[in-house]
Amino acid sequence: MSQPELRIGTARHAFPFSRGLLVESLVNAGADASVAAAAARRIEQQLRLARRTLVSPAELQALMAEVAHDLAGPETAQETARQTPAFVDIIVTARKGNLPFSRGVLARTLEDAGLSGKDAYATASSVDVKLRRQGVRTLSAEAIDRLTEDALAEHYGEHLRLTYRYLQHNRGKLGVISGGSEVPGPFSKGILVQSMLAAGVPPDVARKVARVTQRDLRGSEDRVVRRAAIREKVEALLRDEVGPDVSARYRLLRVIRRPPRPVIVLLGGVSGTGKSFLAAEIAYRLGITRVVSTDSIREVMRAMVSPALIPTLHASTFSAWEALLPPGAPRPEHPSRETLIAGFRDQVQQVSVGLSAVVERSVQEGTSLVLEGVHLVPGYLQAGSFSGALVVPMLVTLPDAEEHQRHFESRNDETGASRPLHRYMRYFHEIRAMQDELETLAAAYDVPLLDGLTLDESAEQAVDVVLRRVMIALTPAERRNLLGEDAEDTYLESREPT
Repeated sequence: MSQPELRIGTARHAFPFSRGLLVESLVNAGADASVAAAAARRIEQQLRLARRTLVSPAELQALMAEVAHDLAGPETAQETARQTPAFVDIIVTARKGNLPFSRGVLARTLEDAGLSGKDAYATASSVDVKLRRQGVRTLSAEAIDRLTEDALAEHYGEHLRLTYRYLQHNRGKLGVISGGSEVPGPFSKGILVQSMLAAGVPPDVARKVARVTQRDLRGSEDRVVRRAAIREKVEALLRDEVGPDVSARYRLLRVIRRPPRPVIVLLGGVSGTGKSFLAAEIAYRLGITRVVSTDSIREVMRAMVSPALIPTLHASTFSAWEALLPPGAPRPEHPSRETLIAGFRDQVQQVSVGLSAVVERSVQEGTSLVLEGVHLVPGYLQAGSFSGALVVPMLVTLPDAEEHQRHFESRNDETGASRPLHRYMRYFHEIRAMQDELETLAAAYDVPLLDGLTLDESAEQAVDVVLRRVMIALTPAERRNLLGEDAEDTYLESREPT
């Protein structure tokens, strides 16, 4: 005659009796495995001799503590009575409702964080044992996460702890770790597309590569990836889609976006050459968030200094020469070249004090910057003065005078005549003469000219200049850290004229 089934629980909810759960509970309380197995057999015998078919968890725990006292001693009995036994669920409270704690569910999450299946289950089990030994019956999901993070930090280090935290707060998202940082950030297809567009990748191809990259990385075992892995994936896709040249250019641009020292782009040029639009486009393509106009620096300085003290500061660059005329001297229709440049240089010298301070602040903060304006005259802000930065000067020019004039006309229409056309036309001769002077200085100080007539052409040209100049300015150690073993080949390619 078969014995009646023995169950644990209540009349409304019960599950089959398991000696394995008793052994696990006694081992958690400090009993030796063989002693725990003997105690579990005795407990089952006593219940069956008493012809019990249902035993409550509280009764079973009390009986387990009694037997443990006989076989393992009072300390184990005390721990057995204090703990949450393996046959009692630990309830996890969350906004969506209450659920029993599951080692299997936690282990799967830990596998997403990068642990092997064996290590993930062992870590989940260690969290379970800690809770049960403390006698915890109910706790929040946040408390589970904290305990899990502590276990990961203890056994595997900060990287896995922070990876787990990221996954818990960004469920379903791909995490990215940059450089020496251990804190993941969210993967962004938009930022990835932007970086490819800067490398000259067609928009459709850039969007396709971003989608494929996200899909493939999401399908990998590790839900948090290093930025280098994304770069390698994108480079491989670009080689297949658009060729090795664009892939190599993309790699160089990744260096510019996370340089070892801040990149300072100095974009000079006279009025009407399109510096402001070009500066914004260059900043977008290089991933630089700060764009500062020299006009804004001049305005701040004007508010602090009286016109009587520095009269040239309170004039336009192309009319500053007027402030140098002797009192009562007649104003000529057009100044001599020497007089024009003297007034211009006087203002540039004053504004350069403020410009140097802005650059120095960016260097101190480690922030890249695009600085644009007519006051960025070759020879005034020298790269050697800012050793903590990678300084790239450029000069925007318009060789064709008629095209230059059309720029003023277009700006007048676009701004609703807030910058009156007639004023610039009145001084157009002076503006062109100033451009000639800037070109002469650019040649003397090896400052590249950007003379494309379209925004895209000029931006492409500017990005190429920045890439070459930065690669040349990097130290050999910086190149190796950023580009790996093939750093020297990439460095030599960057020195070739485009």
